[in-house]
Amino acid sequence: MNDERRYHDMGGMEAGPIDQAPHEKEAWEKRVDALMRILSGPEHNIIRVDELRRAIESLAPDAYDRYTYYERWMSAITQLLLEKNVINVTELGERMSAVEAREAAIRG
Repeated sequence: MNDERRYHDMGGMEAGPIDQAPHEKEAWEKRVDALMRILSGPEHNIIRVDELRRAIESLAPDAYDRYTYYERWMSAITQLLLEKNVINVTELGERMSAVEAREAAIRG
């Protein structure tokens, strides 16, 4: 049996306290959750949950530690959409620029 662990695998290790207090999700977190439900639902079936897990577990250790739960999801969804050629890097960049411009306009 291989005793090597991937970075995210904390099974059986001391990881410190976990905040289990209920909290309201932010609007962007709800959108990420909804996006995954749409992409994995029977109408589209573009991403499977096991693929999301693989993509999250493939994050570099520094990104895995730095990202929040839904930031990991967002990164994984993006990676999977790129892998599956649902979007390409150019389209992603253009859409990110459009979102940034909208946000800047809102902030004034």
